Parts: sequence; structure tokens; C-alpha cells
Amino acid sequence: MKMATLLPHNGTEATEFILLGLTSQWELQSILFVVFLLIYLITLTENFGLIALIRLTPRLQTPMYFFLTHLACVDIFYSTNLSPQMLVNFLSEKKTISYTGCLAQCFVFVTLFLTEYYMPSAMAYDRYLAICHPLHYNSRMSGPLCTCLVIFPYLWGAMVGTVQVILTSRLSFCRPNIINHFYCADPPLLMLTCSDTYIKETALFVSAGINLTGSLFIILISYVFIFITIMRIRSSEGQCKAFSTCGSHLTTVTLFCGSLFCMYLKPTNEQSVEQGKIVAVVCIFVNAMLNPFIYSLRNKDVKQALRAVFMRNLGTMEKKSILTVSQ
Repeated sequence: MKMATLLPHNGTEATEFILLGLTSQWELQSILFVVFLLIYLITLTENFGLIALIRLTPRLQTPMYFFLTHLACVDIFYSTNLSPQMLVNFLSEKKTISYTGCLAQCFVFVTLFLTEYYMPSAMAYDRYLAICHPLHYNSRMSGPLCTCLVIFPYLWGAMVGTVQVILTSRLSFCRPNIINHFYCADPPLLMLTCSDTYIKETALFVSAGINLTGSLFIILISYVFIFITIMRIRSSEGQCKAFSTCGSHLTTVTLFCGSLFCMYLKPTNEQSVEQGKIVAVVCIFVNAMLNPFIYSLRNKDVKQALRAVFMRNLGTMEKKSILTVSQ
């Protein structure tokens, strides 16, 4: 372990941190390694597959699937930001991360976290226009607007991430450099500092409040108008068809927002950190793995595209086998 460097005010500053991970029981490390490796590989396969399917299917070249492509990209980078080091730490005795690496991980995490959180807002607005204003959908949901709706979450996430990292870098970490988490999360990180954390905690509270309510407000307002419009549809078949276009999106929003509220609306203490680990696993890894599955299982267009690709590949294989036999 590296020695801590002395500060001018006779304190000590940690140059690296030790990540305790999900559990300290060594006999569980190998099992957790296999489980999270499978989750990571499934996440990559599903999201890359969904991106390829959308890009290769002309009928999926719509704003909704444009947003879904970026959501899949965020899930890939979001999971990749934490999974590789987490997997290494499962099999390593030295579970450390440098101070600079910790700040970088925090920045990427906050940026992608908020990007993924605001992306469903753009998708909700898309559903609002498609159901409530179908005649004006193509003119309103233009290419430039779609680009702006995608760029904003990235820029906003990067801005908030920069502010949070700057505030964290101003803190002095002079206590034992052991982070009770599997990544550099703010709550356990603040337990290690000997500096005044009022500004940092206030910034976290304000940021959580604005972001939790901001995106959720847009989604709720959009779906209030969607629900009112659907209720005005006289045929039950039309209502079911309208609801089916929103089902996968609502499922994803419910899973993500539910775990998000559990993660952030908790007091900062040892018990909440332990509970936060489980919630973080669901919010970071499980949601990223389930998103493509939800959109594939509950979306008729995606299922039809998958079926078409499967049948096309099956036909190609049959032709090759016939040619091989005839030769």
C-alpha cells in the first residue's frame, strides 16, 4: 500500500483508496465473480445486439428507437465504467483504486447516471407527441429536436459530474482510506474526510432533488396527457394499441426510478451504505441488463424485426446447406 503524503497543515492525504466491495467473505468472491461476469457479458451482448438491430432495420429508424439506441450506449458505458475493476477486485487481494482514478470514476458515473435518467424523459415526450398529436408528430419531432433531446442529458450530466468532482477534490481525506462500497460512491467517501462537508452535502442534496423531480415531472406530465388521450379513444382495441406503445417505456422508468429513490433518499450511515450496495447493484447492473430485454419482449416492432432477422439468417443457412449438398 502506498504511503500517505503529508499536507502543510500536518494532516495526511490518501493517495489511494481500498474498496471493500460487496462482501468481505472470501468464499463468496469466486461466485460473485462468475455472476457479475455473466451479467456484464449479457449486458454487452443484449445492448450491442439491440443497437445493431435498430441500425439494420429500416422500419426502426424513428425518433423512439434513436433514443433507445443512445440508452443502450449509455447502459454499455455505464456498466463498463464499474464492471471490469469490480471483477478484478473479486479475485484480487489488493482491492485499491488511486485517488485520481476514484475522481475519474465518480465523474463518469455521475455523467452516465444522469444521462440515463433523463433519456426516458425524451422518450416520454416522444410518446406524448405520437399519441396526443399524431398528425403533427413528424413535423414536431424533427431531426434537430431529436439531436438536442439526446445531447442535453450528456451535457447536463457532464456539468453536474464536473461540479461534484471539483467539490470532492477540495476535501481532505485524512481518515482510514477504506471505502465501504464496490465503487467510489459519495456517501461512503464522505465518511473518510476530515474536511467540512456542508457544501458537498448541500450540492448532493440539491442535485438529487432537482434531478429526481425534474425528469420525473416531465415523465408524469407527459403520461397524464397520454392517459387522458387514450381514455378518449372509443374502441378498446385502439386503447390497447396505444397502451402497448408505452408499456416497455413505463416498465423501464419504474425500475430505474424506484431503485434511484431507494439509493438517494436515505440517511448517510453504515446501515444505509450496506443497503445502498444492493440497490446500486440493481440500479447499475440489473437495469442495464434488463432494458434491452424489456424493450424486446414488450415491443411488437422489435419482436418483428428480430423475427425477420432470424428468418433471413435461417434462409441463408438453408441455401448454403443446399449448395453444399448439391456440390
